[in-house]
Amino acid sequence: MTAEPTTLLAIGEALIDVVKRDGGEARHPGGSPMNVAIGASRLGVPSVLSTRFGSDTDGDLIAAHTVGSAVTLTAGSRGAARTSTATATIGADGAASYVFDIEWDWQDDIDVVPRAVHTGSIGAVLSPGGANVLRTIERLRRTSLVTYDPNSRPALMGERVDAVAIVEQYVRLADVVKASDEDLEWLYPDRTPVETARAWSKLGPALVIVTAGGHGATVATSDDSVSEHKAPVVEVVDTIGAGDSFMAGFIGSLFHRGMLGVEHRGALHSLTDEVLHAIVTEALACAAITVQRAGANPPRLADVSFG
Repeated sequence: MTAEPTTLLAIGEALIDVVKRDGGEARHPGGSPMNVAIGASRLGVPSVLSTRFGSDTDGDLIAAHTVGSAVTLTAGSRGAARTSTATATIGADGAASYVFDIEWDWQDDIDVVPRAVHTGSIGAVLSPGGANVLRTIERLRRTSLVTYDPNSRPALMGERVDAVAIVEQYVRLADVVKASDEDLEWLYPDRTPVETARAWSKLGPALVIVTAGGHGATVATSDDSVSEHKAPVVEVVDTIGAGDSFMAGFIGSLFHRGMLGVEHRGALHSLTDEVLHAIVTEALACAAITVQRAGANPPRLADVSFG
């Protein structure tokens, strides 16, 4: 492993979102962990992505997308036989439903020392690569803050009980967990999302954040406090990448406050209400910008204000 410092490393899928709307079709680079890397880089956080996609036309779109947002790819990222796709059909309310065609054989090719590492979604759970991701997060946690977003995809995650077991392994390793209310309702149908957030906050994370679209976010902390934060009221084009933009905004807010690094792990457990509210509000602002745009197109630093 090199001694060169890297601020954010994201591990997980990069794919093509095939977006169907009003009888038409468009192709956008996507994938939750890649979206987080893109979003964070646009907010001034030096970012590296470790993923798997192919040397095909769709792969060219992903490569150009990462270059355009100054995200560096690890050496093995373009080693897949083909590029995966997620077909998103946009409803009248702007919400997306997905059908996936995914291959994920990720291997640990990390030769950087990140201050923070992010993972989640399909790449954290799908075999055979998901087990390798988990082992890598276990290794990197000693030197990096860990952020995690389960971004549940029931069609790809098998039996619920098995998915919960895997997700909880990541939760125990994470410093910050972000999950949507829909994620948590599927994983734990017998309790509310906030009840799950409070339960997860006792497993190790400093912060467990539940996002609820236009209703904002609720945060459970390791000292068992719960706070609610309102989202800006905006006109929604679609919701693709909104949660990823929130996560990138949260990482960006920590970075611009000088709090992104394992040496700040303890400080995350003792944030004041004022600072926590400011960080979450900045993350919500990033998500609000994204939902006003087609596809996963997060804001740049000039679009938002930190600190």
